[in-house]
Amino acid sequence: MARTRTRPDPEPRRPRTVLLVLLLAAVALISVDLSGAGSPARTVAATVLGPLESGAHRLLSPFGVEVFATRDRLREENAALAEDNARLRGLVATSGIDRARLAEYDRLAQYADAAGLETVTAHVVGVGPAQTFRRTVTLDVGTARGVRRDMTVLGADGLVGRVVSATRTNAVVLLLVDADSVVGARVGGDHELGMVRGDGSLSGAGRLTLEVLDRQAVPEKGGTIVSWGSRNGVPYIAGVPIGRVEKVVESPRDETAEVTVAPFVDFSALDAVSVVVGARAGS
Repeated sequence: MARTRTRPDPEPRRPRTVLLVLLLAAVALISVDLSGAGSPARTVAATVLGPLESGAHRLLSPFGVEVFATRDRLREENAALAEDNARLRGLVATSGIDRARLAEYDRLAQYADAAGLETVTAHVVGVGPAQTFRRTVTLDVGTARGVRRDMTVLGADGLVGRVVSATRTNAVVLLLVDADSVVGARVGGDHELGMVRGDGSLSGAGRLTLEVLDRQAVPEKGGTIVSWGSRNGVPYIAGVPIGRVEKVVESPRDETAEVTVAPFVDFSALDAVSVVVGARAGS
């Protein structure tokens, strides 16, 4: 039985044939261009090869310059959108902080108005190094804003401390909780006098110790402690809330009492504060 030979499918050669035709067309067009714009050969070539040029353009246009330009534009738009998203995420993340700060501003302003005080609002921008063994913070205001040494510093919840040094743009504040800080205080409704000292801790567990001048006048638990005040309000003005009596341990033998005071101010989260620079006119 004779074997029938199968001819190969001519289709695979078509792309090669098309490419050869396009190359010949390109050579022909170059030759026509050299022969002049108005020659009959150029007119015939345009008529015959025009459809081939159009087909080649359609074939190659998906890979042309427009594709790369569009891709670059999309990359730029994506980068811009990513930047906008990052900015919006930052605004969302800080919105709570901004609201808390505005609330502190309002409370500080209300206290200053009620007490008739002239104050300068400041922000804590640094904390004293631990190796100094002093509890201090640095503010972003200084002598250019009227801030001087031995001025009272207030927080939204009460007494923060006093200014111990100032430059033109910054001020260093010795905090109420510093172990070397001693502040005159009045206790409860009887206004008994005493001295408040810090324990050096900035944490929420940090406490103050109250020493009452009259050992017979033992304060009650829950009593409010306010600043006694200094002459001319330097370094502390009078009547600023300090804290609340948390615990009282009496010693009948020594006729003394150890009084622990929880400060109103959270010294581990200080942000906005006010420096008292004077009293308002007419106050």
